[in-house]
Parts: sequence; structure tokens; C-alpha cells
Amino acid sequence: MVQNQLKLHILIYLINHLPLSLTPAVTMSMFHLIFFTRVLVLSSYLVFLGSATWCLQDFVEQSNRQFQQKTDRFWEYSEQTNTWVELELPYDLVSCVNDNCTKEGLIDRTTQTKPDHLQTEHDTTKQGGGDVVLPLRKRVSLTKMSETSIWVTGVSGSVYERFWNGVQWVIAPHELPPSAGPAISLFMFNQTILALSEAGILYQMQLSESSQPQPLWVEFTPALDQSTNKEAEQSSVSQIKSGVVSYDGERVYFCTKNGLLLELIEVETSRWVNHGQPPGANVAAIADAASIRPQVVYTISSTGDLYEYDRTSKPSWKKHIWSKGTADNASLIPSMGCTIHGLIGEHSISLFLLTKGGNLIERRIQQRKWKWIVHGSPKDQRLTSITPVLQDESNEKSLSLFFTTSAGTIFEYRLLKHSGISQKNQIPEGWLSHMHPPHAKVARGVPGLPLQVGRILFPLDDGRLAELHLSGLGGENSGPANQLNVRRKVSIKYVWSTLGAPESEGWNAEYCTEDRGPTNCITGIKDEPNDSGITRMARRRKANQVQNDYLFPSSLGGRPENTREEYNLPDNWINTNFRLRLMHGGRSFFFITDGGFTFEYLYAENVWLWLRHDYSTPMKGALGNYNGSLYVVDIYGSLLIRERISNELGWINCTAMRKGRQVIGGPPWEGMTGKAMKVTAEDALFFVSKNGRLLQFTVAQRKFKWKDCRHPPSTKVACIVDQEQFRDNIVFVVGRNGQLYQYNKVTELWHEHYQSQHLILSILPGTAMRPSSMPPLTGSLFMLSEGGGLVEYHWNTWDGWNWVEHGTPDKGVALVGSPGPCFEGNQLFLIGSDGKVYLRYMDQMTWRWKNCGFPNNGKKKDKNPRQVENGDTKEEICIDEDFAASSEKEAEDLHNLNRDCNPKVAATRPIPFSEDSVVFELRDGRLAEMRRVEDKSWEWERTISTPTSSCFANYWAAQAS
Repeated sequence: MVQNQLKLHILIYLINHLPLSLTPAVTMSMFHLIFFTRVLVLSSYLVFLGSATWCLQDFVEQSNRQFQQKTDRFWEYSEQTNTWVELELPYDLVSCVNDNCTKEGLIDRTTQTKPDHLQTEHDTTKQGGGDVVLPLRKRVSLTKMSETSIWVTGVSGSVYERFWNGVQWVIAPHELPPSAGPAISLFMFNQTILALSEAGILYQMQLSESSQPQPLWVEFTPALDQSTNKEAEQSSVSQIKSGVVSYDGERVYFCTKNGLLLELIEVETSRWVNHGQPPGANVAAIADAASIRPQVVYTISSTGDLYEYDRTSKPSWKKHIWSKGTADNASLIPSMGCTIHGLIGEHSISLFLLTKGGNLIERRIQQRKWKWIVHGSPKDQRLTSITPVLQDESNEKSLSLFFTTSAGTIFEYRLLKHSGISQKNQIPEGWLSHMHPPHAKVARGVPGLPLQVGRILFPLDDGRLAELHLSGLGGENSGPANQLNVRRKVSIKYVWSTLGAPESEGWNAEYCTEDRGPTNCITGIKDEPNDSGITRMARRRKANQVQNDYLFPSSLGGRPENTREEYNLPDNWINTNFRLRLMHGGRSFFFITDGGFTFEYLYAENVWLWLRHDYSTPMKGALGNYNGSLYVVDIYGSLLIRERISNELGWINCTAMRKGRQVIGGPPWEGMTGKAMKVTAEDALFFVSKNGRLLQFTVAQRKFKWKDCRHPPSTKVACIVDQEQFRDNIVFVVGRNGQLYQYNKVTELWHEHYQSQHLILSILPGTAMRPSSMPPLTGSLFMLSEGGGLVEYHWNTWDGWNWVEHGTPDKGVALVGSPGPCFEGNQLFLIGSDGKVYLRYMDQMTWRWKNCGFPNNGKKKDKNPRQVENGDTKEEICIDEDFAASSEKEAEDLHNLNRDCNPKVAATRPIPFSEDSVVFELRDGRLAEMRRVEDKSWEWERTISTPTSSCFANYWAAQAS
């Protein structure tokens, strides 16, 4: 419309400025031009009126329309970083006028978005039946070395052995060297153990040449015989993808990452043969290793075709082709198949394989004739791996195969023997579902391992193991036995037993020891004498007793949603829990003020001084410390690093990095007091985002990287209780519903811990405690309940997880602030609502309370603490009697003398300053240090004036540059 009006004005201008004297021809032309102009003016006027009417109507319609969100990606411009930052949804739309901010709206996720628990880096989609397709655990494998030895490669790439020592199954570690990286499979070949790393390198286990030989891994490089194949001349070293030990156990076949077939004939002389690859194809997996015919190998290409390799025939490679009309969706999964002899006759051989569509097919040879047979799959299920089982020789009528589906369930497929009917040799209802263990799924695409008739071992998706066995035959406490003539009866059912995994997978199974006892790595002893010489029976944990503590999130359907799901953290929550942060033990810590200033308390040249670290925006808290770098959060939620770059101090904005997020919390501690920190290539810090998601920020080797770990499906994350201090690879968090959850960094799975209905945890960081006098994994997580009581979540090998409620030190006192720190695995500091410090410690296997009060004008405690009766408990007082009698009066006198001073302890989370000292914040803004002078004797050492405290505000200050 605007363009038409513009054209009209131009035409009128031209007409008014034409010369008067014109020729007749020009006059006639001008007549047509004027006539055309009038028509155009009239039509434009009508268009203008119509357009105005349409605009008015459209305005009315649009004023009644609502905003329709069609995307989940929005950005905001950050003035601090001068960059665009992607928003995390849901996002509040806030309008601020003169620092008065009100919420105007909300940008939430669209309904088309997948649920958060399905948004992973893996292919966790849904299949036709509605079940979630599990990620593929490429590092997991099971290998049977002997009847008493099962070797496992875990999700983390660790190598460990389950060994029956005559009394119980124990776990022994056999990790590859750190330089080798994760392991993905193992092979037993002529009494030699080989391991394959994820990088495609083989390692051989050897014994060290020392007085006490120890097993060690040595790199085993393929030395290919170049005379056997010209392709070997291209490279003397090939990266190996996978391998299979031959049926007779005399050789190992490997397929390389570039699609070649290799054969290892002898280890000592390193005798290798390169068989190349099929013409126009490659070798992606080995389906059968000489079990159909000696030295004949069946392989599957990456396109899903089946090939046969026979070095004695011409040509050596043959392709198995489908008949016309039957090749639809027949592309095979590159994986190991299952070979069965004599299924329909004495001379029949069947090779069972899986298609990429998840169906079972059979390649059968009988009387030298090959044929394809399609067996299909259970309804709405996709089969991903085949587990061949040990067949009961006494059962001459049927045999069974077990299959893992993409959803993590197990199906049994029963076949009739010698039926002679090619397409109808399955019995009615041949597919039988065995589901999966409670609160766990079976790992997708990983074959199980038959232990004996009626016992099969499967890896679970969460990193543990599970045994599917006949009732009364197997289980965690059952060792190998010669179970012959075990008949399969209709009345006998398979049951599940869940088995533990070591800490490398984020679980609780402890490694075996050299000590005499039932957990000895070589020979278990049932009766074990204790220190007093009295023999006691070794306790045995009941099978599956501790596994019921781990639940699928949201599995407690009967538990109502807590009203605190939309709970907003207090404004001072970050500052209260992350105001103090230790940097260097005994020499330096950081202090974040209420005004947002960052100060470092530093001991330099025999002088204690305050060093100020300035930044353009005020800070909110110090969330972490790694390798001398401090991680802080500003008032906008941006994560920043304060570190020394060359000879100068600098700042790095982590939120401005790719996939960066705004955060509100981090890990409580960097490590346990008195224990050295482990440094690995996977080191990361975990944070909580503004919208309640757990975030992983990789910091190892300065290869910074963000990762969204999501949150439990039933709630959002409120705070981190512990990060990998209590258990490697595990982050414990409290949800906004007051429930305890854990995130496994290895498997990327969430688990919910069983919790009684009445117990609701406070949204505060916690503290981990692992006593040095106990077995390595025994320990506790300490948290506060919503009512201010101390709660312990304890683990030991025999009883599993148990909740212990310690209550409060006094009926009139509630605990405030985060619990901790802890010392020596048996001493825990807490702050009471009365402003006093309390010590919860263990004395002769009994928990006791000790009242340490608060610093009062420099007075120290009596070195002979007394005990007073406090209700039904005895409370030990670690202050002198004069202080106990007059502490309140002296505090009032001090307050009258200087109204800016209040020596009571604030609810700010304290920090361990060294192995025998702890720093608290006082309510007047000062700091106070408590030091241990004897084994369990603590006393107030000194008060520290701070730049923000008006009480005795004398301090040295400088500015960092």
C-alpha cells in the first residue's frame, strides 16, 4: 500500500510540471496518461480504504491472539561478555523499573520436546512398543577364563575379575595402564590373556621379573607376515576393532578398524596372518570362528552382508546371497552369531544371526545345501544380541537361545530338536520373556555369558552384573558346581540375582585383599579369628539385600509430589553455602563478601593479609577449586575462573563458552581432609544450573567442556551433597522434593535412593565421611533434615545402605547451615541455631555430642572437658566451666561495649583450613579458627578481622594484579 501511494505522488508531480506547449501527438499521449492517472488515483484510494479496513480488522484480531511458541531456542545479549548467550528453558521474563523487578511471563519448553531423561548423547529414542531404547555400551564384555574366573570390562573401560575363592565370589582389579586408555574386550588364548583397548591396541598380561612377581600389561603389536598378502605391506601395524577366539581355542581372529581379517596363530613368536577382506566389501564383525568347519570363518560386512572365508578354496571369499523377494530388511547386525549343531538332524548346522531391524534369522546347511530361515522377533521388540547357553544333554526335545532387546529385557526362544520341519520348528509360544532385574535394565547389544546349565550372567545397563538362573540353583552366594542332569521342568522358573560392581563403575563391591579371611584373593577362609583370639563366623550378606536401595527415579508411584517442587532458593543461599573456599591448606582461602567483593586471606612473608580480586560484576560465591584455580559465580549466575596466567592473574568466563550455563551451586568440598586428591584425564567439576539441572564441566588438562547431565525425571536438582568423595564417579544430590538421588558419571544414569516417607532432606550441601580404620568403601553421607536434625546415610558391605537419624544436640537447638567439615572419618562439625559449634564424634563405636560454643573475647576452653546431663543423653562440653556459666552474660557485655560485635557463629558453611584446623564465620562478619591440640580436643585459636566487619576492623589489605 505504501508503494502504491508513493507511485501516485510521483505521477501527480510529473503532471503538474509538464510544459504547456505540446504537439498533437504528445497531447493525445498526455490525455491517455491523465486518464490513466485518474484511474490509478481512484483505485489507489479504494485500495487505501480497503487496506485501512483490513489493518484495523487485523489489529483487532491480533490483539486477541496469544503468543504461540514454535521453538525451544532463544538467546539474550550479555553486556558483560558482549556475546549472545542461549537461554535455558524455562526462562522468566522479568521487567525492572528503578530496581523494582516483576515477573511478566515465562518461556517454557514446547510439548514436542523429548522428556529430559531421554535427551542424552546416545540414541535413547522410543521403539514401537513405547519402551526406551538404551544406549549401546561398547566397552562392556564378559569373558570366561575358567569355571572359577570371570573377567569383565566395565562401562568405564576398567578390567576386573570375579573369582570364586572357595568361599565366596571376590573381585580383583586388572586395570590397563593409564596410557592405554579404556579396555573393550578380553581374550584367553593358549593360557595367555590378551586385552584390547579402545584405541585398537592389544596388551598381553605378563608377570614382572621381581622377587615377588606381579602381573602387568605389555603392549602386543601385530607383526604381520608380509609374504602372505600384499595388503600387509601398506602397514605393519593395524588398529584392531574386535576379535573372537576360535572354536578349538588354538587361534584368535580379529577384524581391524580398516576392515581386514587378521589371524593370531601363536603368541610367543607373534605369528600373525593377514587374510585381507572380501572383494568390494570389508570385515566389520566375525560371526563364527571355525565352529561350522575348521579354519573357515564367517564374517559380516558393514553393509550387513554375510561372507565366508576359506583359505583352502578358490576363491577364498564367498558371499551368502538372499533369494529374490526375501532380501528386504535382511541387512545383518555386525556382531557375533550363535552356531548350533544337529538342530534338525545329525548333519545339520545352524548359524543364528540378527538383522538390523532386530529380527532373528538362521543360515542353515544340511546335506551341503544352504537356506535362509526367518524366525522374527517378539511383538514390538528389537533383538540386539544373542546369548548361546550351555545345553542340557539330558533334554533331547528342545533347546533355548536368549536374546537382549533394545529396551533392556531378556527373551528366551525355545526350539524343538530334530523336528525336520524347516519353518515350523519352534514350539507354541516359543518367545518367553524374562524381563529384567528389579530397577535395572540389561545392557543393550552385549551378549551374556553362560556359567553352567541353568545359569547365565548378563551385564546391566547401569554397570552392574546380574545372573539369570533357575530358582535354587545359582545366585550371588553360589559358586561353580558340576550340575549334571539338570532337567528343565515347567514348574521351575528363572529368577534374577543382581551382583555388585567395583567403584570404577560407581558401585560398592570392594576388591579382594591379601589378608586372611573370606575376602582373600586366592583362598577364602570361613572362620576368621579376631584380635582377641576368638573365632567368629564370617558374615555373609543376603543376596540382593542391598540392591533394593537403588530405585528407578519416579518408581515410587504412591509417593505424593512435594509442594516444594517449585521452591525458590533464598537470596542469600549461595553466599551462605559458598562464601568461604580453601585454596592452599594452612596458607590461603577465599572469602566472598555480602557486597560481592572477592578477598583472599593469604600468608606471605610471615604476615597474614587480605588480597582483593576485583572484577566488573559483584560475586555471589566460590563454588570450586581445581589445580590452583578458583571457580566463582557472579550475581548473574556466570561461572568464572580466577587463575594465574603467566605472571599475572586473570579471569575466564566459563558461561560464555560453548554450551555454557548459568549456575547457582557447586560441589561442597574438593577432597577429604588429610587425603591426597587423585588427578585423572577425566577430572570435572559439577554444578547446579538455575533451572535445576546437573552440569558437568570438564577441567582436566584445561580442555574445558560443558555437558548437561539433566535432572531426575521426578524433580529438579536443588544442591550437590557430594561429588566423587564418597564414591568414585558418583555425584549425590538432593532434589527439590527433599529426596536423595545419585548421578553415575560413567553410565550417565540417575538413581533414586530409598527413603522413608517421613524423612525430607534439607536443601543444603552435605559431607562425606570414610573412616580410615574401616574397609575402603565403608562410610557415610551426612545431611540435615528439613527439621534441622542430623541425618546419616551409612554404607557397609554387610548391611548395605541404612538411614541413621542423629537428631539434635539439645531439644531447644536445631542445626543450621551445611554439616561439616569432617576430620579423620569420625569427627563432624555442625552449627546450632543458638550460634554454637557442636562436634559429633565417635568414641568406642558410639556417637557422642560435644559443645564447642563460640569464641568469646579470646577465651579458650578447658583442656579437661566435662560432661553434663542433657535429657536422655550426655553432652560433652569442650569449653571451661567459667565460660559455660557466663558465656551468655559476657556476650551481652561485649555487645554493649561494641554493638557491632557478635561472637556467635553464623550459619555460613565452614571450611577445613588444614588437617587440624577449621574456620567459621561469626555473626558480626569476623572469622574464627578452631584448632585441634590433642587427638579429639579442639579449642578456639583466634578470631580474624575481615574487610567487611566493623568489629575490631584492623587488617592488612592489598589489591591483586
